Amino acid sequence: MYAIIGAGPMGLCSARQLQKHGIPFVGFELNGDVGGLWDIDNPHSTMYDSAHLISSKHTTEFSEFPMDADVAPYPHHSEMRRYFRDYARHFNLYKHFRFNTRVLHLERLERGWKLISEQDGQRREGHFDGVLIANGTLHTPNRPALPGHFDGELLHSAEYRSPAMFEGKRVLLVGCGNSACDIAVDAVHRAASVDLSVRRGYYFLPKFLLGRPTDTFGGAVKLPRRLKQLVDGLLVRALVGKPSQYGLPDPDYKLYESHPVMNSLVLHHLGHGDITARPDITQVEGLRVTFSDGRQAEYDLILQATGYKLDYPFIDRAQLNWPERAGAPQLYLNIFHPEYDDLFMMGMVEASGLGWQGRAEQAELVALYIRQQQVRSAQAERFRALKAERASQRLDGGYAYLELERMAYYVHKDSYRNQVKQHIAELRQGLESAQPFAGVPAGT
Repeated sequence: MYAIIGAGPMGLCSARQLQKHGIPFVGFELNGDVGGLWDIDNPHSTMYDSAHLISSKHTTEFSEFPMDADVAPYPHHSEMRRYFRDYARHFNLYKHFRFNTRVLHLERLERGWKLISEQDGQRREGHFDGVLIANGTLHTPNRPALPGHFDGELLHSAEYRSPAMFEGKRVLLVGCGNSACDIAVDAVHRAASVDLSVRRGYYFLPKFLLGRPTDTFGGAVKLPRRLKQLVDGLLVRALVGKPSQYGLPDPDYKLYESHPVMNSLVLHHLGHGDITARPDITQVEGLRVTFSDGRQAEYDLILQATGYKLDYPFIDRAQLNWPERAGAPQLYLNIFHPEYDDLFMMGMVEASGLGWQGRAEQAELVALYIRQQQVRSAQAERFRALKAERASQRLDGGYAYLELERMAYYVHKDSYRNQVKQHIAELRQGLESAQPFAGVPAGT
């Protein structure tokens, strides 16, 4: 019996793949329903009222469960919640999950894992043959300390829900990722003023090009990496101009070496003076903020859109092969532990265009590896040796990704999916005629 931690999109597709391959499992979910952060009523969700999918639906959906035709190209979060609930119902996954259940601790045993959970104040202990960790990467806010003391409201974007909180206030947003830009556009319509403090340069992409979602272009003609960066960079420049034309710093790196911002509305409001660009903060005193260019301004609210930290509080960091100074666990394909054959990190991967299907392929590979282990195959032995050898390998496609904590688990989509698909094909061999391992599973 295997345990899946989390019933968000990654937990659901992990459950689906174990189900397809006849592997018994139990899922644990902190909330009372599926969907993870896409369920805005989940008290642990970091969703906000205006949030939409950043990638388009057809590059994001599960291939075996397409989104409805009447769903917008960039669905609202409520549509995504409905989609994941429909997915769970369609594949009969609800019955496998224990909801309103917190996983408190994972302890490695001589064989398998002890999992301690809590539901309604009652603790429960179970022994499992293996564990799939799928509790997400966007739930523990990164809150860098301000250089000084701020007397106004200090919040993180994880706490943002509605633009009503900005009514009549002088607002400073710190950061310029996709959430920061979405929230800045929201704030324009309610705040007395909106400033955006940006430390480094970003590439901004429009969500639509010629009436189609931008991420549906490309792929028909495969260009060498350097040529693709040059051509796409020139196209972005032609479409939206340089960030410095809007008062923002220009990126000092090439396109695709960090996650681009899918938002041109923020540039629209910068160009209209609705948002004022500011550089990095150097000092905070009371309500007054000093920036690196020497200018000062006063604010009622500072909202840090400074991202999230990887956090797996129920397991010791050392058990994840996570060196102290590394930004993420060192795992092959961001999934496979070099030593353990029964612990899998699900969904700890980011890539432009990877989508939920790319994550479902992760889950299929894990299920196939488990099955090959059950039948004690030569394929399992080969993969076991390979994952130990390649645990520190990064499939970056030759891109020089920025050395940022949030980029520590970033991969190149095509390189990553091609490698996963190759392993899937290899691990499928021989399973058509194999029967599930007849050993007695650990109790739950």
